[in-house]
Amino acid sequence: MERVTKHQTVYRYHEQLVEVNDIIASEFPMTIYINQQEFATIVCSPLHLDELVIGFLASEGVIFKRDDILKIEIDDSKGFCHVILNRKIESHYGQYTKRMISSCCGKSRQFYFVNDVKTAKVSMTDKQITPEEIFVAMDKLQAESKDYLITGGLHNAAISDGKDFYLHRSDIGRHNALDKLFGHCIINHIPIRDKILIFSGRISSEILIKASKIGVGIILSKSAPTDLAIKLAEDLNITAVGFIRDQSFNIYSHKERIKI
Repeated sequence: MERVTKHQTVYRYHEQLVEVNDIIASEFPMTIYINQQEFATIVCSPLHLDELVIGFLASEGVIFKRDDILKIEIDDSKGFCHVILNRKIESHYGQYTKRMISSCCGKSRQFYFVNDVKTAKVSMTDKQITPEEIFVAMDKLQAESKDYLITGGLHNAAISDGKDFYLHRSDIGRHNALDKLFGHCIINHIPIRDKILIFSGRISSEILIKASKIGVGIILSKSAPTDLAIKLAEDLNITAVGFIRDQSFNIYSHKERIKI
């Protein structure tokens, strides 16, 4: 197994050029085969790969629970993952990255991939959180992001109930970090509806859709959302909170879940 970080000699300039030993985030391509057919290649950080694969397949609608997988084998020396399911999935092949513009939940918003139309879910959670719980969650994410502080090259995400349960994952791919969280919850039979996502980066439309696939109703970020992400959040009944810093934040959608 490769390490999530590596040491590398680099040349740093500050008034003069000096040779230093730096720590670099590792980049690891892994190709997933399903029932002996190539399905997708994920470029990721080489850690928690079983969670990543299971979360990714669940978010794409390939599986719905851990028991859908009869066997999973990861060869991290060569970058292959072989998954055997208890059923066929021919209908998914060829559609994974096919572009499509479709309405969102009967409204005017746009999805760009066929699988997003099939797997994005409108949140039905009645979960609420307080401003103090928001600040605590973001502070904890920042404190847990040790590899990011070292390398500056990773995305960080966590899933929490705002109180007792908290799980952190990091990856070079922002989607991968969320899939690892999803995979962990699937493997350990952890309910997701009452959870919140805490994210280090911008809330793009892709991240918002990924949150909807996971099934949470609240996503928190220290950064900003895009306009399409806000529109999708409104349509998918997801509360998007951004710019969480210096004891302030912005609520972009469904503010009723924030107890002021």
